[in-house]
Amino acid sequence: MSGILEGIKVLSMGQIVAIPAASSTMADWGADVIKLEALTGEMHRGLRRAQSIDTGKINWVMQVLNRNKRAMAIDLTKESGREIVYKLIEKMDVFMSNYKRSSVKNLKLDYETLRKINPRLIYAFVSGYGAVGPDRDERGYDFTAGWARSGMMHLIGEPGTPPAPQRVGMIDSMAGAQIVSGVCAALLNREKTGKGQEVEVSLYHTAVWSLAVDIQGALGGNEPVKHDRTKAQNPVWNSYRTKDNRWFWLAMLQPDPAWPGFCRAIERPELENDPRFRDMETRKDNCEELIHIIDLVLATRTMADWEQRFRENNCIYGRVQTPMEVVADPQALANDFFVDVEHPNAGTIKLLSTPVNFNDNPASIRATCPELGQHNEEIILELGYTWDDIAQFKEDGVIL
Repeated sequence: MSGILEGIKVLSMGQIVAIPAASSTMADWGADVIKLEALTGEMHRGLRRAQSIDTGKINWVMQVLNRNKRAMAIDLTKESGREIVYKLIEKMDVFMSNYKRSSVKNLKLDYETLRKINPRLIYAFVSGYGAVGPDRDERGYDFTAGWARSGMMHLIGEPGTPPAPQRVGMIDSMAGAQIVSGVCAALLNREKTGKGQEVEVSLYHTAVWSLAVDIQGALGGNEPVKHDRTKAQNPVWNSYRTKDNRWFWLAMLQPDPAWPGFCRAIERPELENDPRFRDMETRKDNCEELIHIIDLVLATRTMADWEQRFRENNCIYGRVQTPMEVVADPQALANDFFVDVEHPNAGTIKLLSTPVNFNDNPASIRATCPELGQHNEEIILELGYTWDDIAQFKEDGVIL
């Protein structure tokens, strides 16, 4: 069964997370993706630790972000190297990059140059801060341009605590999803008009959009505040700890319809019609007192005990899981979050799948991350070059 993007050709000149994640998604969906790197390889090829954890012999960070691709390594500072890429561009539907805009321009791989070679090209670019403005040329990682600058870092965490760091690649992954949606829309528009175009996503704007409710409130002059669990105005939209020192989040956004069932679940039926707590407004006015009561009650049983009672009484909640629990979660396993793939050196490994499911054209992980320049000869021959040309390229240091 073919992938939904079968026939689409993508040249991906990306590094770290955003563009590698975006192009991996398109590769999982069936696109023919070529990963273009310098002769030294992209930054993640040299990664040895991620979030204080050893990346291992096969570099699992590279694996999850670069599966299903073919790889080329070319010295783009050499004219003959750029000529190879220009020949590729003639055949491509999409070019993707998250290099600095000035670097791409210096390499003569900017949109204005490439559109002259292929007017139907979709040129997808992820930047830190956007195409214009005083910071357009600033380097921006997701920690800085996204997490810190957007307001997320300020708002996450309890009042009075230091700003919380994000986990690696969070905003990058969001930006990758945005650029994929933009590329697919641009491809659809090309079907109608015959014309390509540039699609741009910034980490900064992506993070601000992800914080849309808070930012829209700020636009109206309402300053968002941090969540203080001891003073949550809706006590059944809050975090609580259990007897076995586990946490879960109650998520009853409509508290009045949920209130009777919750009182039954915690075996405190007298609270349902208590004048202090009988409706949303009185619970808000007496939230600290109610939260203290719930804290004491929920500390008397384990997470498993409360989970059973919450389900029986139709309470909406989420247990706070560790990543090790996530990878063993029966719900994640039933929905194929993790896929077995054969690695040429490591045998069977598991890789995280992309989250979009197509019933008739399911995504698939068919190959692990390629080695640096693994497909140089194969792709160059496809462009009409000869083995003599390849030998000359190698002698001149244009390819590996």
